[in-house]
Amino acid sequence: MIKIGIVGYGNLGKGIERACEVFEDMEVVGIFTRRNPEDIKAKSAVYSVDELPSFKDQIDVCLLAGGSATDLMEQGPSVLENFNTVDCYDTHAKVPEYFDKMNRIGKENGTLSLISTGWDPGLFSIQRLFSECILPKGDTYTFWGKGVSQGHSDALRRIEGVKNAIQYTIPNQDVIEKIKAGERLELSTRDKHFRECFVVLEEGADEKAITDEIVNMPNYFSDYDTTVHFISEEELSAEHQGMPHGGTVIRIGETSNGCKQNYEFSLSLDSNPEFTASVAVAYARGVHRAFKEGKTGAITVFDLPLSYLSVYTDEELRKNYI
Repeated sequence: MIKIGIVGYGNLGKGIERACEVFEDMEVVGIFTRRNPEDIKAKSAVYSVDELPSFKDQIDVCLLAGGSATDLMEQGPSVLENFNTVDCYDTHAKVPEYFDKMNRIGKENGTLSLISTGWDPGLFSIQRLFSECILPKGDTYTFWGKGVSQGHSDALRRIEGVKNAIQYTIPNQDVIEKIKAGERLELSTRDKHFRECFVVLEEGADEKAITDEIVNMPNYFSDYDTTVHFISEEELSAEHQGMPHGGTVIRIGETSNGCKQNYEFSLSLDSNPEFTASVAVAYARGVHRAFKEGKTGAITVFDLPLSYLSVYTDEELRKNYI
């Protein structure tokens, strides 16, 4: 059994716990939280995050469920000093910076971290690279939604004066149809998606100031046409509790002059956090295997063979999947 620690117990942390019930070779040693452990209702044992170092010899991989906006830049390096880690860091622009930091700490402490898994970054990263390797002449487009972005919703909730919030990413369907029809388009970030935010304010909070902070937030909203709605807690609870998401990677290429090829990979998800969690848990299996073979530092989804994610032997994979 692979011994798992879950660091954080928001939507992603809950999804990881559920995924570990499905993955028969995974066992959750504990959930580690900044909140009062007695306030957490979970099937697994719950501890204060301050107790995590004392579990050093009992956990094979820690899955980090903190948010990318503020948590993981501190949480990741701290946990990696004592444990192998898998995270879903999704601030694309800062991935190189985060990787370098985690790689250094992992090398110094003899631990291994896989960063930025999930479905984007993660599975979509693989599809972008794979399709471009196959079709070197062409254009790649990624679209997300319509759905709830966990990272962007978390970034909203971190704003002072925001009591609760959720954010929907909405793809530009007109642009998608043009691409599928064969048009090669030069698209800005703003051309491809819209962002729609539903925000519950703390009493006395300034709507205009918070709107300005949201629409100008770098790496999250400033590059998009963003609409902000202020609603009640009751309306948020009644109309925005689901967490669907999905998206599409499209590569339009040519294998010879005039011979067009369309490579498309898509996801349609009832629960963004549960699917993201399942990807992270699968990669925890791969990290555990790579670590046992002597790998340390930091890696991404590009660095592990698919066979490392499977419970099957190489012989079984060749027999049943080739």
